[in-house]
Amino acid sequence: MDELHYKLLKVLQDNPDLSQRELAREIGLSLGKTNYCLRALIEKGFIKASNFRNSQNKVAYAYLLTPRGIEEKIRATTYFLKRKVTEFEALEKEIEQLRTEVRNSQSEAGVQPGSSA
Repeated sequence: MDELHYKLLKVLQDNPDLSQRELAREIGLSLGKTNYCLRALIEKGFIKASNFRNSQNKVAYAYLLTPRGIEEKIRATTYFLKRKVTEFEALEKEIEQLRTEVRNSQSEAGVQPGSSA
């Protein structure tokens, strides 16, 4: 499951009645790419499209996550959380290394920490 499909599942779970155009705008995709991804999610059994009628759009669809789609979203959420935590920890280490480098450079140059000179 790639990040794009995860984003689609996430948005659709909270907003199943978004049109494809609104969904495309929400996640920053072209309408064609959104349609292609929705079809892939339907083929995998992660979402189903249900017709409904409303006063603004005579025929529209609601994209509902299936039980399998909910399971996949949970799995993907766990994966992305682990990945982001790993990235965050690496970034924290890099920031601390840079701070140490700045402090050491200031000491070598005789510059007081926090001064602009």
